Amino acid sequence: MASQHTVRSYEEELRALEASILRMGGLAEGQLSSAIEAVAKRDAELAQRTVQSDKQIDKIEHEVAEQTTRLLALRQPMAADLRQVIGALKLAGEIERIGDYAKNIAKHFLVVNRLPAPQTGTLVQRMGQMVQEMIKDVLDAYSGKRPEQAIAVWKRDGDVDELYNTQFRALLTYMLEDSRTITACTHLLFIAKNIERIGDHATNMAETIHFVLTGKRLEEERPRGEDAVLIPSPGTSSPSGV
Repeated sequence: MASQHTVRSYEEELRALEASILRMGGLAEGQLSSAIEAVAKRDAELAQRTVQSDKQIDKIEHEVAEQTTRLLALRQPMAADLRQVIGALKLAGEIERIGDYAKNIAKHFLVVNRLPAPQTGTLVQRMGQMVQEMIKDVLDAYSGKRPEQAIAVWKRDGDVDELYNTQFRALLTYMLEDSRTITACTHLLFIAKNIERIGDHATNMAETIHFVLTGKRLEEERPRGEDAVLIPSPGTSSPSGV
């Protein structure tokens, strides 16, 4: 009887860990949605709220770290359970970075909003929506235990790169034609780059989820758009695989 109770308690702890990841992912998805909406609608108040909302994601990341430490120390998981625990820790790190990039988008917009800037919100919105869908789908793959859905997300990274390249060329043209737009366009470039980086983190999540569910690493080379222009965002580090 005690053994059954222990097993049930262990399974509940694993489910609680998964729930923390999904809650954290949902918050990051919402934060990105708010940041993109702020840019599209030029809503400074929404951008300010987006910057502040990052704290809750950080709080859950600490909770995940505590949950995984406790599971490793007390349960000593093996095989699939060990992959699930270690994978959750990696996923939490990826989601935390997504939250940071969403906050950066809002911060850059607050600068752009005070400057004369070209109308490029539509393309930013398209990039943002594409990456939001990737985050949603990768979280669905995690909760539904669907490795094939994780692979489908992984394959869409090149599409985000292509949109970023289009945005880069458009903004460069604006800067060459009118030097007064250089400051605003530079911040818009950082906004686009932050969105592209979020796509990279969603792809990283897809790789981790596929490994957690199957025990196999993806051997194919990560899909990329042609001639991708890589500009690191200030105050951020490159995600793995970039």
